[in-house]
Amino acid sequence: MKKKQRTSRTRAVPAAELDAMHDARTDLSAHMDLASAVRPGRAVQRVNVDFPVDLLREIDQAARRLGVTRQAFIKIRLADSLVKHQ
Repeated sequence: MKKKQRTSRTRAVPAAELDAMHDARTDLSAHMDLASAVRPGRAVQRVNVDFPVDLLREIDQAARRLGVTRQAFIKIRLADSLVKHQ
């Protein structure tokens, strides 16, 4: 039976030790695999939405004023709207 190779160059560190390192402001990047990191609760699903051209022009103008992309502006406004109506 073959031994499983470790992909990490560092040893496994218990959570309590990582907590202590974090509290001491130690750089923890050597203990993280950022290539496979995920943000819980932030799964993405692509959707297509058709907008009238005039509305898109207004969205683009507002997005430029805020210094964000069209997509970011739409997400911001939708999130704001949902919070207001809860």
